[in-house]
Amino acid sequence: MANTKQARKRARQAEDRRVLKASQRSMVRTYVKRVIKAIQSGDHAEAMGAFKAAQPVIDRIADKDVMSKRKAARMKSRLNKRIKALAA
Repeated sequence: MANTKQARKRARQAEDRRVLKASQRSMVRTYVKRVIKAIQSGDHAEAMGAFKAAQPVIDRIADKDVMSKRKAARMKSRLNKRIKALAA
């Protein structure tokens, strides 16, 4: 338990940050699931559209340090690879 005023404030800030980041991570997962669903349906145009919508969201979350930049790049790369395989 936080004993000082400063420690109580830091605990409050940490909790607020945790809730916000959880929401943002959830949003990214939703966008990624839309891309995967489009890939599984076999529609290349729909998959590209979903990927183009997901890309800026993933980048924005990485810029805010909710997700590491490397993980974001890896995620985008893997999705793009699957879309390219779909076109071939």
